[in-house]
Amino acid sequence: MTARTTGLAAKCCAALITGGLLTMLSPSPAVSVPDVPDAPGVPEYTTAEAGNPFVDGWYADPDIALYEGAYWVFPTTSRPYDEQTHLDAFSSTDLVHWTKHSKVLTKADVSWAERAMWAPAPIERDGKYYLYFAANDIQNDSQLGGIGVAVADRPEGPYEDAIGRPLIPAFHNGAQPIDQDVFIDDDGQAYMYYGGWGHANVVKLNPDMTSLGTFADGSTYKEITPEGYVEGAQMFKRGGKYYLMWSEGGWTGPDYSVSYAIADSPTGPFEKLDKVLAQDPAVAKGSGHNSVVNVPGTDIWYIFYHRRPLSETDGNHRQLAYDRMHFRPDGTIERIEMKVRDNFADGNALGWKTYGGSWAVAGGRYRAGRSQGGKALLDTNFADFTQEADVTVSSRGGDAGLTFRVTRPAVGTDSYSGYYAGIGASGKVVLGRVNDSWTPLRTAALRIDPGSTHRLRVTAVGSSIKVYVDDMTRPRISVTDATYPSGANGVRVFDTAAGFDNVAVRPAQ
Repeated sequence: MTARTTGLAAKCCAALITGGLLTMLSPSPAVSVPDVPDAPGVPEYTTAEAGNPFVDGWYADPDIALYEGAYWVFPTTSRPYDEQTHLDAFSSTDLVHWTKHSKVLTKADVSWAERAMWAPAPIERDGKYYLYFAANDIQNDSQLGGIGVAVADRPEGPYEDAIGRPLIPAFHNGAQPIDQDVFIDDDGQAYMYYGGWGHANVVKLNPDMTSLGTFADGSTYKEITPEGYVEGAQMFKRGGKYYLMWSEGGWTGPDYSVSYAIADSPTGPFEKLDKVLAQDPAVAKGSGHNSVVNVPGTDIWYIFYHRRPLSETDGNHRQLAYDRMHFRPDGTIERIEMKVRDNFADGNALGWKTYGGSWAVAGGRYRAGRSQGGKALLDTNFADFTQEADVTVSSRGGDAGLTFRVTRPAVGTDSYSGYYAGIGASGKVVLGRVNDSWTPLRTAALRIDPGSTHRLRVTAVGSSIKVYVDDMTRPRISVTDATYPSGANGVRVFDTAAGFDNVAVRPAQ
């Protein structure tokens, strides 16, 4: 058996150490965790450091498994229900570079599936790879559909319908048969947690993983619905405790979110403790339907989930993201921050939108060709923040840097409203306000050689704007200007080519 969210075999740990993912952690004193292999100097991710979304396309409901040292994410293909008839997968050995595996399971592979295939749940047992899924979005017991199970000989498939019918074809305890998660406990017993329409059930899976067992009292379906539950059950185990996570709110709305409970038993009782993931009006909305993964041999945990970009209104326009998950000494989960990072190590600029100029990722940098004001923006809406990046200006003419609190972006030298702070190899730091024309706010002298890289930081709190270059203790420019209170963050060039790296935006402290 390969575990989904707890430990893995030693060969998996060795592979991940080699891949550059593990680091030393001090475990919480109240929770027992495995010893951490000696991996000095190996980084520990705070989020998808190469940028969220971490894969391209509209996807939702990601569930993650660890198979032979590789991470496998199986999401819903986020389309209208009648078009949502296949499932893709993505694999990675380092959580940075992802390989797409198209159509690992399709409607054609499942004789009873007609529409709305979603929320795949992967798990391995005895050399077989199982993929549980919901199909047809049944509204009552007279309709054909529910939760099915497919099986394959390898993680990427091809998967085939294992039993030729739904494993759970009907409502029990009021739970729509959707949104399943499968968990194998340390004693080898497998459980499935599932349910929509505000009800959650747990069932036992027999060792064949394709039939249901019974509990000691002879029942098959136990209701475990915690307060606030809507859908998207997820189970993991840490320090001998059972963590149930679930989604609340409406999946098409901004209030979609994740809450959790902790119990001493895989069947509960589960009492809600907190909402740990919710929309951030500066970063993304509709964040929910999560899964969780533990880096083997460590107490490093990540939450994988979907979210909707701020500018998107289509309910199906959802993207995959992950962030670090931290535990307090008593085992409770800290609220999760959706961080904004991009070091371009994955070779792409997913999540960025360009306005003029030529942009491409090469050599681990986001590179812009020379233009009269080309800009690239993230879909953010920060008011008070710190934004920074490594900036390399190619020539003595012009400047390059950070643009922020941007609204109304368009192609054109000054075609937006907002601010811009840049550095130029002619020996200057500039800060200006833009509203279809340039209004300089302040300039400072600073030697900058063509081809040299400098750390540029802007901190904006209310009307106070400070610009730092290299020395982060003393601002090169400090002004007061309250014209634009919030908007998008990005990078820009003016009359020069430039490279950008290690971009980060965070709320001002």
